[in-house]
Amino acid sequence: MEKKRYQGASNDKDRSKQKLIQAVGTVIKTKGYTGLTVTNISKAAGLDRKLISLYFGSVDNLIEIYVKSKDYWVAASGEAGKMMEDKQEKDTKQILETLLLNQLDYFYENEEMQKIVLWQISQRSQIMYHICEEREQLSSAFFVMTDKELQLKDIDLRAITSLMVAGIYYMVLHAKTTDSLFCEIDINKPEGMKRIKKAISLILENTYKLTSQKDANTL
Repeated sequence: MEKKRYQGASNDKDRSKQKLIQAVGTVIKTKGYTGLTVTNISKAAGLDRKLISLYFGSVDNLIEIYVKSKDYWVAASGEAGKMMEDKQEKDTKQILETLLLNQLDYFYENEEMQKIVLWQISQRSQIMYHICEEREQLSSAFFVMTDKELQLKDIDLRAITSLMVAGIYYMVLHAKTTDSLFCEIDINKPEGMKRIKKAISLILENTYKLTSQKDANTL
């Protein structure tokens, strides 16, 4: 009977790597992206700072591994991701509405994602470039579907969507960092959040209605 090999050292290494990866999230939540230093991460993990370079090569590699593992945008898509998998090309309005409303709720509740987006717009870095590229791949898959449904329509859905996504990001970050209103709306209150969601639905309804009107005018 073959004896089991001792895996103690290997297990210790794996546990230490996981502690360091998880420590990145702890630092992001407590100190933001500016606090992502070797000292802060190793301290949060309770491990020697030398292990970061030993196991990951650099602190940037460690941070990138953590951020990629979170799949913020996939998580934020919620049911819309499943709807896209079902390839409902004939009802992209419903998919987009679900996607935007889910993103609003998820982004509002997820402090970590808020810090990541702040990092994206505040500092140029290779880490954030790669993360943005992955986000764009997700949106590209959706727009392939809309192009089929809205082909030959004079509607720039990408521009409209980009404005709404940017609005969601800004309103949430504004609400989380200040006590002031934005256009006399406070999304920290249920009635304020309800108004923004209603506006998102109305914009999409009017956008897709415009495509129908154009079709009718060409008949």
